Amino acid sequence: MLSITPAIRDYLDLPKVDEQQAELADGSVAQFDVVGPVELRFENRKTVEYAIVVPNSPDVLLGAHPMQDLDVLVDPKREVLIVNPKSPDIARKFLK
Repeated sequence: MLSITPAIRDYLDLPKVDEQQAELADGSVAQFDVVGPVELRFENRKTVEYAIVVPNSPDVLLGAHPMQDLDVLVDPKREVLIVNPKSPDIARKFLK
């Protein structure tokens, strides 16, 4: 799932739509606000997601679901996000 900071939620004025429990990297479980919708764009891709707001976090995390929807990959050698080279013109989820 997409996770954002409270500052980003406030800046975008995103409404709270739900609450959800999530497990953090340290194994603890906490309750978070779910906000949105948020439109995400990368290169020639876009998708709409909801986000959890993680207090005291300086980072935005894209998460597996938005990456699948955008059909993007991490290039570990260059440490960058790239469009899936197998479907460069359109996200694979839209191909039949």
